[in-house]
Amino acid sequence: MNYDHEILFILNEAGTKGLSVQKIARHVFNNHTNFFESVSYDEIHRCVAAFLKRNSRTADSIIERTDVRGVYRINLFNTSRQLYFDFKDEVKETNEAEKTCEDKSLSLF
Repeated sequence: MNYDHEILFILNEAGTKGLSVQKIARHVFNNHTNFFESVSYDEIHRCVAAFLKRNSRTADSIIERTDVRGVYRINLFNTSRQLYFDFKDEVKETNEAEKTCEDKSLSLF
């Protein structure tokens, strides 16, 4: 399965400290486990580790390794980061616009 967006979301929520591969795999596993469908933790751990290795090789990658072994975080100096994460302000503006709308119709009674 493809867990790319979920891994990026988890790392974005983790902040500048980052998370270990094991914790990221545990979050993904918990999000995909339910009563009707089960996915092996080992399979998810392999997919997460492969994704993190593949996307942290260069300095321009969206994910970077930290000084601690096995801990990854979002690369703050990457320009492609904007494509994934800079849409939060737009969502907040639309929610505020919806709150300011009032029902100004006349009552029937």
